[in-house]
Amino acid sequence: MTAYQRRLHALLTPAEHRVFTRLDTPQKIQDFLDRLPVNFSLHGDTAMSPRSVLNVRMAHCAEGAVFAAAVLAYHGRPPLLMDIRALPSDQDHIIALFREQGLWGAISKTNHAILRWRDPIYASARELAMTYAHEYCLPGGKKSMLSFSKPFSLARYAPRSWVVAPEDLDWLLVELDTSPHLPIAPRHALRKRRRTSRVELLSQDVVEWPVPRKPRRKSATARR
Repeated sequence: MTAYQRRLHALLTPAEHRVFTRLDTPQKIQDFLDRLPVNFSLHGDTAMSPRSVLNVRMAHCAEGAVFAAAVLAYHGRPPLLMDIRALPSDQDHIIALFREQGLWGAISKTNHAILRWRDPIYASARELAMTYAHEYCLPGGKKSMLSFSKPFSLARYAPRSWVVAPEDLDWLLVELDTSPHLPIAPRHALRKRRRTSRVELLSQDVVEWPVPRKPRRKSATARR
């Protein structure tokens, strides 16, 4: 067991240990997140820690990704995130990255049929990130993905500061958002992208959890 693992393990309650212990593969982490209701941020933006996610049993994409990273770290894997940046009129998306036999995969919490789990079949983080570029679009069909962050390691932070923190992790999302990002293509190529077709747009109407009727303002952290 690594020193980072020991520090993380020492922070968890017996109940938290039971959850983390059984989620011993990326696939099981994804299944767990799929079963969690979506956090629609009805009472304002949140950026809950993994402990808070377990307490309230809901998560949006950023919270799901950080939770997945914590469980990966618990099992001795690198806790890596990737921020996928979109046009200002759209929302960013955050995923947790993992590697198996040198190939990259992703764990993703989203309510839609797109921007989801990626099997570990990609030769690089960039190759994985580019799989989201085609389906990432606005309701009118304009493709909106612009760039992605380099793999962002949470191992640079003490586990106490993000795994079990009682307060929101806004600082962590700012750190991720301001970390180095790479464009998916030159600007002239992005301007020429074909709009998403009608039948493709229909797939975005498929959701896993019913969207509440109560109106809410657009959230910067309740990402997709």
